[in-house]
Amino acid sequence: MYAVFRTGGKQYRVAKGDIQRFEKIEAEEGAIISFDDVLLIGEGTDIKVGQPALSGSSVTGKVLRQGKSKKVPVVKFKRRQNYLRQGTHRQFFTEVEITAISASGSKKATPKKESEALTTKKAASKKSTTKKD
Repeated sequence: MYAVFRTGGKQYRVAKGDIQRFEKIEAEEGAIISFDDVLLIGEGTDIKVGQPALSGSSVTGKVLRQGKSKKVPVVKFKRRQNYLRQGTHRQFFTEVEITAISASGSKKATPKKESEALTTKKAASKKSTTKKD
């Protein structure tokens, strides 16, 4: 079973037992955290999609560590202007192990049936013909 959820302005696809790095989350090492903004849950061909989120679903994880990523060079440069500024940046992250995915209260994603699509097209064409008369 896997889930897609949103945290830190990004979306992540995870499964139980995965270790994932997220944007910094204020939590102690060893703490249990829950992500409630679940967008999709799937297992094989059984996929449940939220509109936009699944109500009652959550992804639970254990915080393994807090840290900083590798240094990234930052350069500001304007040619022929004697302007050069150099620096570095290290992004904070939180490493989390996914312990559970709960899928309560979710709906199954179903494509629109052809018969429903035809009836809506017929209804739309009838309305447009009556307006012209």
